[in-house]
Amino acid sequence: MVEILREGPAPTSPLAFEERVRMRDGVRLATDVYLPTGPEGESEPGDTVLIRLPYDKSGAYTFIPLIAEYLMARGYRVVAQDVRGKFRSEGDAMLFVNEARDGYDTIEWITQQAWSNGRVAMWGDSYYGYTQWAAAATQHPALKAIAPRVTGTRLGEPVVVRPGDRTRPVEWAITYLYPLTWFHSQDVFHWDLDPERRPFSAQAEEAMAQLGTRSLSYDQWYPRAVHLPRFPSASPFDARPVPTLHTIGWWDNCAPLAWADVAEIQSRPAWALHHFLRIESMDHESYYLDDPDVDRVEERTEEQLRAQLPRMLDPALEFFEVFVRDRGSHADIPRVSWNLAGTPGMCAAESWPPSDVESCDLFAAADGALAAQRPDDAQTVEWVHDPAAPVPSSAENAFAFLLERPDESALSTRPDVLAFETAPMAAHVDLVGPVTAAARVEADGPVMDVFLRLLDVAPDGTALRIARGQVQVLRAEEGAAVDVDLGQVGYRLREGHRLRLQVAGSDSPEYLVQPGTGEEPWGAVELRAHRQRLVVGGRDGLRITVSVAAGAEGVIAR
Repeated sequence: MVEILREGPAPTSPLAFEERVRMRDGVRLATDVYLPTGPEGESEPGDTVLIRLPYDKSGAYTFIPLIAEYLMARGYRVVAQDVRGKFRSEGDAMLFVNEARDGYDTIEWITQQAWSNGRVAMWGDSYYGYTQWAAAATQHPALKAIAPRVTGTRLGEPVVVRPGDRTRPVEWAITYLYPLTWFHSQDVFHWDLDPERRPFSAQAEEAMAQLGTRSLSYDQWYPRAVHLPRFPSASPFDARPVPTLHTIGWWDNCAPLAWADVAEIQSRPAWALHHFLRIESMDHESYYLDDPDVDRVEERTEEQLRAQLPRMLDPALEFFEVFVRDRGSHADIPRVSWNLAGTPGMCAAESWPPSDVESCDLFAAADGALAAQRPDDAQTVEWVHDPAAPVPSSAENAFAFLLERPDESALSTRPDVLAFETAPMAAHVDLVGPVTAAARVEADGPVMDVFLRLLDVAPDGTALRIARGQVQVLRAEEGAAVDVDLGQVGYRLREGHRLRLQVAGSDSPEYLVQPGTGEEPWGAVELRAHRQRLVVGGRDGLRITVSVAAGAEGVIAR
């Protein structure tokens, strides 16, 4: 029997009144309305911030009442809505597929209320960042600006398997667990997989049997994924552009999805013109690199939550002043605002990456060195991937990496982890821009996962992860040349520190472990250890390319 904790909706905030907003198909969505009051206790028509989320509009996890209070103090009406099928809202809990239509219908309802002046903005993180992209795709004229944070338009979908692929992304373990917990039905059901008991799919079936109902979203994705349309057309960026303040965290585990959106936006001139990028030294749950230890706690007090509201909301409020209230000029908003992690304040640029960065290639050697000089001779290094004893994920909660800010140095001592390291930096080096890697790999098993982690190693030996990437190799016995995207970075590597590149074949439980048999991991029963190999030196040897601020290449590549 699976231990399941059920959590229902919290009481409606006393600052709000709840409405039941009817969608075009008759389903009613529970909607809290927060109205700022004037001297006589009545609210005149004004601008509205809409927040559509699946995590309980009144619950402690997202502290929406505190956010609404902060926004009301700036004169905004706030509408917070449980998405279809969640908590107090009617309908089926179906991940992603109804958010475009329901977003449009909710905006339309707002414009018809006496307290609305017809101008709407949207704000929110993760899934309630996704609901903004979905609403923008419907082109409702009242939607004047959006401020999505730590999210992506392709959030959450299983990896697509296409015939002929040699490589593909590695599947998150949360992919199939999320629709069984947060999106099983109206309430949330907290339970954990037992990593020692396979198949995982059997545990999913046991949980649904215990609850007495199936998860529609799980059945949509497993065992055969059905990708239902999310947007009115293939891409949300086919729609008329909406001014967007797009926030990404350097340590957000969902950042690859956001950067994929940035790349598409940059290829579409109309959207690029309306796109403003903000990059902060935070993770998915809004823990920051420079948080004091007293604030690095899982359950934050109301005082701590209130203290973080300005950094969460002020950038969006400044953006809304220009694009919703028409006060000031778009030139007042930096096209790209970003934090160089390890330094205070924000930097500004006209584009990302900034125009003055340079690329620096570093090559791995069989002796564990990482340097600018490519070794002449190709050698093969190998390790054993044992799915019964995988390389552990460094953080217990991948979404709150900076809550733990783990020291990853111990992973480098494992026999199934390769480590390559530079000499100490002779001066500060600012890493700014994309990080990529290329290598040739092979394995005795049919499928091989390759995980790369770039670490900042301090003089005392502690190691902080600053970039990472992973790729899955099919028909791995044949060997394959792979390119790995480790994402984007903005980080000050200090004098005396080193860069370390870790290579491994697993990262569990954040990612599903390859069983070694070729079976898909969620339903696999048998586990089989096998050897995995990597080429270092020569033409096909492991190479990592980092982007550095102008003039720093000579320091890092010495």
